[in-house]
Amino acid sequence: MEKSKKNSIAKNIIHLFYSTALSSVLNAVALIVLAYYLQSYYYGMFSVVLAFAMIMGYFTDAGLSDIVLREGSKKEVNTSILISSYVKMRLGLLVVTFLCGFFFIHLSNSGHQELIQTAYFLIIPMVTGVALQSIGTTYFQLIEKMQYYGLIRIISSVCLVLTLSVGMIFHLNPMFICTLYGLSYLTAGIIGVYLVSKNVQIRLTSPFHKGLLQNLGSFTLGGLIFVMLPQLGPLVLEKTITLKEVGLFAVAYRIPQALQQIPFIVAGAYYPVLFRSFNNNLLDDHLRYNIELLKIISLVGMAITIPFYYMSDYIIDLLFGEEWIQAALPLKILSLMLTLQAINIALADGLTSRALQSYRTGVQFISVISGIFLYMFFSKSFGVTGAAFAGVIIEVIAFLGFWICIPNRWIIAKRVIIPYLSFFIFCLGSIDFFLDSIPFLAVAIHFILLALVVVFDKENIEKINGYLKPLGINQKWKSKKSEGG
Repeated sequence: MEKSKKNSIAKNIIHLFYSTALSSVLNAVALIVLAYYLQSYYYGMFSVVLAFAMIMGYFTDAGLSDIVLREGSKKEVNTSILISSYVKMRLGLLVVTFLCGFFFIHLSNSGHQELIQTAYFLIIPMVTGVALQSIGTTYFQLIEKMQYYGLIRIISSVCLVLTLSVGMIFHLNPMFICTLYGLSYLTAGIIGVYLVSKNVQIRLTSPFHKGLLQNLGSFTLGGLIFVMLPQLGPLVLEKTITLKEVGLFAVAYRIPQALQQIPFIVAGAYYPVLFRSFNNNLLDDHLRYNIELLKIISLVGMAITIPFYYMSDYIIDLLFGEEWIQAALPLKILSLMLTLQAINIALADGLTSRALQSYRTGVQFISVISGIFLYMFFSKSFGVTGAAFAGVIIEVIAFLGFWICIPNRWIIAKRVIIPYLSFFIFCLGSIDFFLDSIPFLAVAIHFILLALVVVFDKENIEKINGYLKPLGINQKWKSKKSEGG
């Protein structure tokens, strides 16, 4: 497989789309069922522990995945040595992460034994599984075979639903439910490493690829901050509001956080292409790909925002029940993050693939520091609703920072950011003002207006035709047209 022809960007997006759609639906089902089963207090505690788990999971990577993609895009690199070196570093980081992570958890939560015990039950299997999964997804992203990347994610989500269902059928206590949650990640991780070993030889005794250490510190800090941003809310809010209120915020936040994976579909397909363009000094191609990514990913983010902004009450009531209705307004506010996060992903990937990771790290660091104070201030003053506003403001700060730092910022602003965002904000404000009481009509009208953006942008139409070409759809249409002529 390693020597076979790589997938096109279009095929990779298609593979990532159906796999992410399926895994996102399954993760959403698990989220809903878990919220019903645990109730707000235990769900709040679970959210705090999950935040620790995600941060510790990142420490087992420390930015290495991005470096592997960078090194793997170089023609002279031996893939077997590169992946073997990557695996060795991940295993070492896993041990160090457990030692340091649990020390910090004990130190910061010494008076909350129930939370500490939950941490052990959830974190050990989950963080191990995250590390193993990442080895698999990074390798298949490197060789641009996203069908296997997607398979690992689907397996993880299926295991998650199955294990949680078993736990609830047998009425297991929250501690064991957390263990089952972590084991689902571990199972998918083991399968992921097995798939990698079938396609490239992993030898722990092979020479070490020293390129993995180049700019590691910048990638590590930047990646850590990126992972910390979505976990910042539960960690800070635990100190300012009750665990029940943290549970309400977590329910509202987890929905856009899960859906954020959809913009990552497009970004994941473009990421190795951006690296390859820059490493081969094709700067015009890099800018073209970055603008393409920005257009597509911003439209995707806006499309996801629309239903959750206008119909947050209906969605919370339908998914979680009336007892969670207080999470509706925070969800409406946080849905705006989906559009901002999508644009931020494209801008940040543009920086990283241009060897400007230090700028990305600096912007993310400012966002995290600002986020701590924003969450504290707004949650103390306005509770869960204030926390939701803080989450959106953090993304605005990141957006401004990434845009200021990226080269060709005015070309990008003129061709994508100004026209797309201005149109979306105008539509959002106008439709919400006039059709606030008719949310279904508001959603329909806004989707129609968003579709017009695609239709009237010539570059978008050309790109859609390019995506249809691998499926043979546009060729069939052209042949029928010529036959008719």
